[in-house]
Amino acid sequence: MDIRAATSADWADLYPIIKAVVDAGETYVWSPTPTSDEMKSLWLEPAPWQVVVAEVDGRIVGSAKAGPNRPGRGSHIATASFIVSPEQHGRGVGRALAEYIVRWARDAGYHGMQFNAVVATNTGGLALWESLGFAVIGTVPQAFDHSAHGLVDLHIMHRNL
Repeated sequence: MDIRAATSADWADLYPIIKAVVDAGETYVWSPTPTSDEMKSLWLEPAPWQVVVAEVDGRIVGSAKAGPNRPGRGSHIATASFIVSPEQHGRGVGRALAEYIVRWARDAGYHGMQFNAVVATNTGGLALWESLGFAVIGTVPQAFDHSAHGLVDLHIMHRNL
């Protein structure tokens, strides 16, 4: 698997992955899926954000983005978002992207990383984040309207870098 900086030329391959994940209604708050142009401006953010894609055999199978969680006096803490093609779940794409992004954030001088909305029913994601040193530091009760489970909790997770 190769992880490299995303470009605008990747969008045609990346948007269907994002659309499939968001439309599933299990992990992302966007509903309905923003148009391609709206989503592109949300995902392919300019510097100081780092946006990468993961490729297997030259095919994009996932993406991640990271940057400051808050502006100004909160900008020393990073945040990140990850998306993996549903067909690639369980094949290490998410872990590879997460390890890359944590390393990037540390090298970029961030002091910590915070995930603002990890859906409580996303047990695979929670296990991955915990294995990488993240801990749940807060829970917002019933803050996510899951497509199958209805209202479920959202966790806020953090780790020092």
